Amino acid sequence: MSIWIGSAWTGSMWVERIRRSLAGLAAAITLIAASVAGQELRLEPHQELARELFRELVEINTVESEGTAVAVEAMARRLLAAGFSEEDVQIVGPNDRKANLVVRLRGRDTGRAPILLLAHLDVVEALPSDWTIDPWTFTERNGYYYGRGVTDDKDEAAIYTANLIRYKQEGFVPDRDIIVALTADEEGGPANGVRWLLENRRDLIDAEYALNEGGGGALKDGIHQLNSVQASEKVYQNFDLRATNPGGHSSLPRDDNAIYELASVLTRISQYNFPVMLNEVTEAYFRGTAAVEGGAIAEDIRSVLENPENERAAGRLQAFPHLNARLRTTCVATRLNGGHANNALPQTAGALVNCRILPNQNPAEVLLTLRELAGPAVEVTAAGQPNPSPPSPLTPEVLQPIERITEEMWPGVPVVPVMSALATDGLYLRQAGIPTYGVSGVFEDVDDVRAHGQDERILIESFYEGQEFMYRLLKALTF
Repeated sequence: MSIWIGSAWTGSMWVERIRRSLAGLAAAITLIAASVAGQELRLEPHQELARELFRELVEINTVESEGTAVAVEAMARRLLAAGFSEEDVQIVGPNDRKANLVVRLRGRDTGRAPILLLAHLDVVEALPSDWTIDPWTFTERNGYYYGRGVTDDKDEAAIYTANLIRYKQEGFVPDRDIIVALTADEEGGPANGVRWLLENRRDLIDAEYALNEGGGGALKDGIHQLNSVQASEKVYQNFDLRATNPGGHSSLPRDDNAIYELASVLTRISQYNFPVMLNEVTEAYFRGTAAVEGGAIAEDIRSVLENPENERAAGRLQAFPHLNARLRTTCVATRLNGGHANNALPQTAGALVNCRILPNQNPAEVLLTLRELAGPAVEVTAAGQPNPSPPSPLTPEVLQPIERITEEMWPGVPVVPVMSALATDGLYLRQAGIPTYGVSGVFEDVDDVRAHGQDERILIESFYEGQEFMYRLLKALTF
């Protein structure tokens, strides 16, 4: 799933950023105007191909119950028709529905390990009754492409596949193999494609490092703010809370009520702030964010960077969820249940608390903290096992080409490493020793993030910018 960085835009940054973004804004206005007027957009052949693949993927329903096999087979046909050999276009997976596609563009024999490009083909459910348009029809309207998966993650799947075909058509031979893996069950399900490949066919995807979703560009009021590179993720962990009581008749209330006791504990959890804990990735993120934000927010960020125990500065930053989520572990109640009859005192009350734990914090410490907040009246247990992954190193080999191409395409826009508050399949690659970086060059409006939501959409201009960005980046990394 793509992660964007929100921002409280400050007036002091307007003039400079506007000056640097005029060209991009003019292109966006032209593109939207053409769409509104019903004119056919003039696309280059490689863009036409990307659009065809994008449409084809979006109009194939790949929710968990349907699987990914139809989409995998469609992309495999495209690659084989473009001249890739059957040996280099592999369809593999645990069953006929949950298929994964792995394609390899052969490089020169330089001894360098491959680069892996990862994108998932599965999408979350979308009910047509919840949308104003059909989620399973690729729709172009007012400068946007609409459809389930257009931002998570079929845009990347289409871009990777189209660019690989473009390299093949151009006769480009990289200095190492380039591998594209289009996988199943990233959004949930029993057949996660990346885990299956690592456990059963690691030979197909083994790489020096991988590029994945999780990063990308941030737009605010049409202005390109920054281009983020995801290098780490928080750890996903649920905890079950349960209060028990003998109960009784509701006409005879007791001082000890399971629902009230649970509610009191949840209130304490909501008011508790885990300590600020920075790491290499979040420090780099906050340095870059301070430069973009400016003003009082930047001052507070720099104060926290200088002294993570500065509670006053950290407290003010807490008002901005996208900043607070990267300062500390967060826990929030997401499910609730209790009682068994309208006229009986509750014998049980339960809640699920979802925590996103910093990668440099032990989940066992979080469990102990929740138990201390709960006290003896409410039991707290971990639901499932945490799945931590180490941060990927911020190496110049990866970051410098990203910075250079970002400057070429969007002068003055900074590249900022980021720790994702959400989870991606990159965690499995990192666990397996394959550093993974979320980067796309696709810019999204920070105030209009629709992944997993109603009327999911992507700016048409941003889609083709992302295609060009990734085309240049892979050439820079493999020339």
